[in-house]
Formats: sequence, structure tokens, C-alpha cells
Amino acid sequence: MNNLNKLLQAASFAAQKHTNQKRKGSNQEPYINHPLEVANLIANVGKVNDIDVLTAAILHDTIEDTGVTKDELTGLFGETVSGYVAEVTDDKSLPKAERKRLQIEHAPHLSHGAKLVKLGDKISNITDVTNNPPADWDLKRRQEYVHWGVAVVAGLRGANAELESYFDKLVEEAKRRML
Repeated sequence: MNNLNKLLQAASFAAQKHTNQKRKGSNQEPYINHPLEVANLIANVGKVNDIDVLTAAILHDTIEDTGVTKDELTGLFGETVSGYVAEVTDDKSLPKAERKRLQIEHAPHLSHGAKLVKLGDKISNITDVTNNPPADWDLKRRQEYVHWGVAVVAGLRGANAELESYFDKLVEEAKRRML
């Protein structure tokens, strides 16, 4: 399978798996917009053209949120892609606070490809928390999310200067707007 075919197959697969999901933001946009945005950020801000990283970005929430298995992703997209996705997948059987703590703890130990996916994911999520927060998130919860995102990204530093710079500017803007 060539690179373009692999990427389009991943987009189609993720769209099918996320069909009935919406983002938490007040505008309830289709969930697939998020993984596509993550891949776009990695490619166009981070200047990354590694097809496995971009494919994993599109698929990054499929194990965690749709019941897809790592083996299924391996069969369709290969071991490297499924490995990146598995690395950034939270264990939903754990309490939320523990999952958040583990993201901070594990960030420095992720592979380079998984760090890129995680950076794109945090940029996308903090953009949403800043510009289109869930209706039930008060200012304090939004500020706490940004603070936690900064702690996760601290462990990803050195993976991609462009994405990290973009993240830093985003956080500055988020903090300014959430004073």
C-alpha cells in the first residue's frame, strides 16, 4: 500500500469508528475533526512527513474511544502505527485522575513518533478548551486543563521545535484569555 492510500484508509477507518461521536465543545462538532486536526498540525506546523506518524495521529483515539484493538490496527496499518497509537492510549479502566497523572509520568518515555502524536493532541485539545470549551466546564476547570497540558508537554520537549513553539504560543494565549 502506498503512503497516500495508507493515510486515506486511516482517515476512512477513523471516520467510520468515530461516526456517532461528538467533541465535548459547546458546538458539538463531529469527533473525526479532532484526529484530522492532530495529523494536520503534525504535518503542517511540525513539518513531519513520516506516514506512520501521520497515520497514527488520525487513528490515535480509536483504541481508547471506539473499542478497536491494537491487533486490529496492526493488521490494517502495521506494527509501527499500532505501537504509536497504543503508546498514547489511556487505560480507561483507571480513574481519570490516575490517567492524567500517568500521562505526565509516561510522556518523557514515549517513542519519538508517539511524542509527536501527543503534542498534536495536546495542541488540539487546548485550542478547543480555549475557543470552544464544553458548556459545563467553568473557568477553573479550563485553567486546570491547560496547566495539566503544560505538565504533559514538558515531558515531550525535544521532539519537534515547531510544534513546541506553537504549543507555547497557544498556552500564552489561553492563559491571557482565561485570566
